[in-house]
Amino acid sequence: MSLRLYDTSARTVRDFVPLQPGKVGIYLCGATVQAPPHLGHMRPAVSFDVLRRWLERSGYRVTFVQNVTDIDDKILRKAAEQGEPYWAIAYRNELAFRHGYSTLGCLPPTVEPRATGHIPEMIELIRRLIERGHAYPSGGDVYFDVHSYPDYGALSNQRLENIQPSEDGDTGLKRDPRDFALWKGAKPGEPVWDTPWGPGRPGWHLECSAMARKYLGETFDIHGGGVDLVFPHHENEIAQSRAAGWGFARYWLHQAWLTLAGEKMSKSVGNVVSMDSMLQRVRPIVLRYYLVAPHYRSTIEYSDEALAEAAAAFGRIEQFVKRATELVGDLDISTVTLPDGFVNALNDDLGVPQALAVVHTTVRDGNAALAAVDKDAVVIALGQVRAMLDVLGLDPLAPSWAATERGGAEAELREVIDALVEIALEQRQAARQRKDYATADAIRARLNEAGIAVEDTPAGTRWTLKGRP
Repeated sequence: MSLRLYDTSARTVRDFVPLQPGKVGIYLCGATVQAPPHLGHMRPAVSFDVLRRWLERSGYRVTFVQNVTDIDDKILRKAAEQGEPYWAIAYRNELAFRHGYSTLGCLPPTVEPRATGHIPEMIELIRRLIERGHAYPSGGDVYFDVHSYPDYGALSNQRLENIQPSEDGDTGLKRDPRDFALWKGAKPGEPVWDTPWGPGRPGWHLECSAMARKYLGETFDIHGGGVDLVFPHHENEIAQSRAAGWGFARYWLHQAWLTLAGEKMSKSVGNVVSMDSMLQRVRPIVLRYYLVAPHYRSTIEYSDEALAEAAAAFGRIEQFVKRATELVGDLDISTVTLPDGFVNALNDDLGVPQALAVVHTTVRDGNAALAAVDKDAVVIALGQVRAMLDVLGLDPLAPSWAATERGGAEAELREVIDALVEIALEQRQAARQRKDYATADAIRARLNEAGIAVEDTPAGTRWTLKGRP
């Protein structure tokens, strides 16, 4: 079975046939760096990291481009509110995003271009669109004429007459309210670059088309991002790129949201779970398992209960890997043949849930082999499990996880604290069950004095170190 992927533009699963045999070019819309990352930002990163790993395991040479939007209305508003240069806010948050990606085991992109580093390419694209009759300058801005591109709305399956006016730019300067800004004229206090149409800064949609072409060419294989980017961002990217005469992306992949209380996790909504807070109480490899385990096109509803279930599931896998390795030693997994069920699952639109089912089945077989002290069977099961986990970025013995999970004295101390606090919480729970509330309260008070905050929730008791970010 060859790789098949759900293409948003075709609204169906298609056989994946790369533009060039043996090579794949991927462009993933990266972060707009106006604030530090939250858990929702990490889902597309790990989903497309699995895609990349699977393509590479399948023998492809992958060029993976993930951009950074470091100039944007939101960043400029933050700069004005905080009295800082826009570039200082952007760079600080860019580093936070990069740390989040690496902490969750994502391979570094082949190239990570910043929007502000590609102004000449954007100006070239605008000039081309004006010359071809698809864009027009007006009042210092430059707009894309949506009526000039007959297929506008095809990606999001909308008719032009039903599309709401674009919110970027001055409607009074547009030929049609739905035209979108390629270039925004200079405004007081904002950074500007000189162009033939006057000073200003780029529009959001323009950036990705220019950077994708520079690093992947006029036509490339896969464009990815969150489902919330289908319209208007990706719709506008297609319009301006194909109006310029480029083939642009041949497959469009979109991963679903991570939600909280039924709404997309978003800074604008205010329902975010920050990466810093998550990593205070969840191991990075467990967090990756939690984000990877559902199908990438399925919505994840965040809950402490679901996170605990993911931790327990991964714990069973990890325990087998550790016990088996103690028995048979480390293995070279580079030449291990993956089980057919695992291969077929990932080739079927990255069916990670089905692939993990194969992992868990192999773990059960391996545990049976351990109980029988059948070393040959243990070697086979361990090799397959670790090879499958490697594709998913979840091999607990991979050097990258060893560095993350055992990264110095603080990480080692956290393991000791975990164990001691769990003992205390078990004693507290036992006291509560026998209705000895005085003892339970005393245990909680002693933990509080030690700097450990205990919180009773419907999903169980949680604890955090007080005063941590």
